[in-house]
Amino acid sequence: MEAELYQQMRDLEDRHWWFVGRRAIVASLLRSSGLPEDARILDLGCGTGGNLAMLSAFGQVVGAELDEHAAQLASDRGLAPVVRGRLPDGLPLDTGVFQCVTLLDVLEHIDDDRATLNAVNRLLAPAGRLLITVPAFPFLWGAHDVAHHHQRRYRARGLRQLLETTGYEIVTLSYCNTWLFPIAATVRLLRRCFPGGEAGGNAGAELSLPPAPVNTLLARVFASERHWLRMGLPLGVSLVVLAKKRR
Repeated sequence: MEAELYQQMRDLEDRHWWFVGRRAIVASLLRSSGLPEDARILDLGCGTGGNLAMLSAFGQVVGAELDEHAAQLASDRGLAPVVRGRLPDGLPLDTGVFQCVTLLDVLEHIDDDRATLNAVNRLLAPAGRLLITVPAFPFLWGAHDVAHHHQRRYRARGLRQLLETTGYEIVTLSYCNTWLFPIAATVRLLRRCFPGGEAGGNAGAELSLPPAPVNTLLARVFASERHWLRMGLPLGVSLVVLAKKRR
């Protein structure tokens, strides 16, 4: 991700509707996941630490982050220890000890997602949980993906197959950011219809904070999807998966 975006994320992620809504969805899935009390939780690719407070409600959290600046911003929150490390094979962490690992909009950044999921499997304790969010649908690829150094966007079928062949049992798999999908898809596709639309677009604009009433409304709309995920929403800007270690 572009270096200036880390500071922008740190400034916005506690309040911006997208981060607020995603945290509500992740927390809802964790509450129903059967985690033991005081579980050991690893937030891989923790960025600037916006999820550490929420995850701390479920156990003892450790963050891991590749970027030095982001790791320092996360550590400065004083909520959890944060280690530097690289996926899939450069993490200074013990194997087989975590009851839960989260990869929240991280997997799409990594060249070898299969090797990463195998590495995460080794970090998990028996029957440990893995919670993933990733961007969905390759046709939505745009300037935002380029600025954030994404390698790919996913479809539900491909992500399910990838997880099942790397040692996981799917508990919940659903698209999310569904209610706002028509607007997001229309905006991204229209940008391609104008000369220089994608190249000239401001990738950081999607992270700007809307006016407070709009921001609150969007957060509530996005967060409300947590009540429907177990049914499997059929489309969305993102995918969310709760899986269990099978081997």
